[in-house]
Amino acid sequence: MANFLGINRLGRLFQAIREAGGFKQAYLKLYRNDDLKTGTLIGIDKYGNKYFENPYYFYGRNRWVEFAPHVNMEYDGSQIPAEWFGWMHYKTDLPPIRDGCRPKYKWIADHSENLSGTKESYMPYTTTPPKIEAWNPSSKK
Repeated sequence: MANFLGINRLGRLFQAIREAGGFKQAYLKLYRNDDLKTGTLIGIDKYGNKYFENPYYFYGRNRWVEFAPHVNMEYDGSQIPAEWFGWMHYKTDLPPIRDGCRPKYKWIADHSENLSGTKESYMPYTTTPPKIEAWNPSSKK
């Protein structure tokens, strides 16, 4: 009867609010992530991102990341390190905190996010003149 009336879904909603830390924190999490889920904390990477899993949700939607609070609303998928990327995309079922067989060499570069399209992105200096120049009405030829 509870399933028919949807009371079990209301219970899940209150469980999500309780796990988020109250109504205010649940609202902030919903605003920032566009989703309010409950799940088991699998691990935290060195950048502060938290990784969760809940087998109740559909396969492909049962693993998610909550980005670190210091990035605010400026988060994207390139902020996930390579070791967690494999777990998030179901390439492995062992998260990096439980998988001890990954090699760690001193020549492996540290993770950096993709800055393409941002103010901080690399813009090379060019010596070639542009093919199209903007019209300047004050200049006479």
